[in-house]
Amino acid sequence: MELYFLGTGAGMPSKERNVTSVMLNLLAERNVYWMFDCGEGTQHQILRAPVKISKLEKLFITHLHGDHIYGLPGLMSSRSYQGGDTPFTIYGPVGIREFVETALRISDSHLGYQTKIVEFEEKAEFVLYEDEQFIVKAAPLVHRVDSYGYRIEEKPQKGKLDAAKLKELGIASGPLYGKIKKGEAVTLEDGTVLEASRFIGPPVPGRIATILGDTQPCEHAITLARQADVLVHEATFAEDRKELAMQYDHSTAIDAARTAQEAGAKMLVLTHISSRYQDAEVERLREEARTIHDETYLAHDHFRLDIPARKPSTAADEAAPL
Repeated sequence: MELYFLGTGAGMPSKERNVTSVMLNLLAERNVYWMFDCGEGTQHQILRAPVKISKLEKLFITHLHGDHIYGLPGLMSSRSYQGGDTPFTIYGPVGIREFVETALRISDSHLGYQTKIVEFEEKAEFVLYEDEQFIVKAAPLVHRVDSYGYRIEEKPQKGKLDAAKLKELGIASGPLYGKIKKGEAVTLEDGTVLEASRFIGPPVPGRIATILGDTQPCEHAITLARQADVLVHEATFAEDRKELAMQYDHSTAIDAARTAQEAGAKMLVLTHISSRYQDAEVERLREEARTIHDETYLAHDHFRLDIPARKPSTAADEAAPL
């Protein structure tokens, strides 16, 4: 799992930053990418990124402000031109269907793949998507329009097979290894039963990434970020513009850091930076946030962040309260 930031600006493009779009690289896990928001010019950013648009599987829209959706019609057309023929799903607040269908109809665009649009308007946290690998939860935030945050939870992975222990019993690598790794008990020719649990290490907890839309500080932001490996949070303003942030339902870098600290998030990434912060001035945002949350990163266009795998669970971990 890796985050790749295609755009990190707020409101409109600037010389240093395009508007919002973040990729979650899941090539190792399922050979696809998931995208979060698609501001104007996102497909141009992809041309300069190690990203294959044909492998884009899902797009999660946080809210319907233009700097988060204006790039979507062009992205969808380009995906078709570049060999994307697998199903593509768009998730977002009510209104995203009308926006997409209207843009494609008026422009007479024809896509070479199946598109599914999932709209929602829930007022509490809910499970948006789940399969055998991931759970995606969403919850409403506090903004001028309906805005949502997403929590992507990787499900626990099976522990590692202890091949050395099996070899000590004289069992060579082969079909029995596969059965044990699947959790099946194996009976040897002499009648000995090998319980799989004896030869499989502790499960590996899944990673958690939280990506929020535009928001003021709020309880749902904390809930979505609880014990996350990484929290991606807007930091539109520095603290001396706190009143302006409140007026427009945005957050400061300090607000983001407080949310990360209260949620127990390991890493904080600041994005959605106002164009008023250019060159060295932008470092103020990271410096302010780090007074509260030390492991804070300031995203820039084409910034990438690896989300390290968690360590295997132990009995002590399972007993420890959250």
